[in-house]
Amino acid sequence: MDERDEPTEYRQTRYKPPDGATELLLIRHGASAPARPGRPFPLVDGHGDPELAPEGREQAERVGERLAEENLDAVYVTPLRRTVETAEPLARRLGLEPRVEAGLREVHLGEWEGGLFRKMVAENDPVAQRMFAEERWDVIPGAEKSEAFAGRVEESLTRLAAAHAGGRIAVFTHGGVIAQALASATGARPFAFLAPDNGSISRLVRLGDLSSIRGFNDVSHLDWSAPAPLT
Repeated sequence: MDERDEPTEYRQTRYKPPDGATELLLIRHGASAPARPGRPFPLVDGHGDPELAPEGREQAERVGERLAEENLDAVYVTPLRRTVETAEPLARRLGLEPRVEAGLREVHLGEWEGGLFRKMVAENDPVAQRMFAEERWDVIPGAEKSEAFAGRVEESLTRLAAAHAGGRIAVFTHGGVIAQALASATGARPFAFLAPDNGSISRLVRLGDLSSIRGFNDVSHLDWSAPAPLT
């Protein structure tokens, strides 16, 4: 049969980012030090700034090992040291100097900063119940307005994507920021992607105003990631 007579076929292929798109690896910092009554975390510009706990440092090493072979154009952190400390093993392996992106710092928790947020949630405080029911951070007294938080996260991601068009970057950031970024990308409810695990990797592809989620809460590099046996 002449090749020109072969039937046309349209096969399924693996995903490939569009030309000029930026792949952002959104990495939640490792587990931070526990909050203790009477010992509030130090503050940086009003934000609680705990260091990593020992298990968080181990998670940071596992992230560094996982991403050491990735072709990364840049590593970003926030002004808060838990992201800086989590990024350090990867930056060291790659020989990259982390860049600070202040717009991707965690949502400001107002009067619940310094570790009090954890206590209020653990004790099922009525305001915490309302926060989850209404899916808004700003029911916490003095907390950052939800619209302002969403706006600064979007502005930062848009700018970073434009600066690294066609490339791939690692962004070490916070659970609330990742939740907001992925909810915005999907048009989902604000808390739809709440609580990515410490040390997890989520993948976001951006091209202009278009966003695509290529992965959420990847923890395959962490020791506890194997699924529990079914019972």
